Amino acid sequence: MLYICPTPIGNLEDITLRVLRVLQEVDLILAEDTRHSGQLLHHYQISKPLDSLHEHNEKDKTEKILAMLRGGQKIALISDAGMPGISDPGAWLIKEVIAAGLSLQVLPGANAALVAYLQSGFLTPHFLYYGFLPRRSKDRIQALEELRGIPFPLIFYEAPHRLKATLEDLRVVLGDRSVSISRELTKRFEETKRGSLTELIEFYQEHNPRGEFVVTVDGAQGDLQEKITEDDVLQSLKTLISSGLSRKTAINQISAEYRLPKNRVYELALMLKSED
Repeated sequence: MLYICPTPIGNLEDITLRVLRVLQEVDLILAEDTRHSGQLLHHYQISKPLDSLHEHNEKDKTEKILAMLRGGQKIALISDAGMPGISDPGAWLIKEVIAAGLSLQVLPGANAALVAYLQSGFLTPHFLYYGFLPRRSKDRIQALEELRGIPFPLIFYEAPHRLKATLEDLRVVLGDRSVSISRELTKRFEETKRGSLTELIEFYQEHNPRGEFVVTVDGAQGDLQEKITEDDVLQSLKTLISSGLSRKTAINQISAEYRLPKNRVYELALMLKSED
């Protein structure tokens, strides 16, 4: 049996009792980085044989692992953080285990994409998890062109040194959409920033990105926005402000409800002010 075992994405408390039990029972633990995972196992007083499985050796080691599974051994696969095989090593091994007709179990647990998606507030019946975009801007823009018309939220992982360039490319291809950016999820300095792409680009021009990032971009809303007129937005703003909401709160609420950039709703709110 191969067990796919998610590990904490930052906070060590975010490991399940079932994962801990399995790690204590298996014959071998495959880890992306044995030094990193060794600290986790030591924390929970788990002492089991540990071997590395990462992007550079996964294909070479697969046949040996399959032979061990055929021999009746129980093996756990973990990555440095989160779910193995999701933007982490393990996808090749999982495919080969299934192709060989061998047994595997996937245990539920921590996942940064889902945490960040819920943090974004862009909650719809559907979303698309993309993972890491290409590193080169030309390739990144080409990938984004294929995603531009998707009408539900898009979830990306990004490294700190590429974040600003990625946000710029997102704005170029997707327009000034609403975006939520989470960093260091479940860790001490966890932070989520929400706003338009322009607003977040300006923020990170003044604040150097640090940590691991998850970027959630609202989906394409072309059809919806074509049906919404300026008069619709102005009337909604009037109604909310008349009910006692502050102008800022009304702008935020209309922006979220109609999925319009805050700066556009703000411009319309200024029209209301000139009429007063």
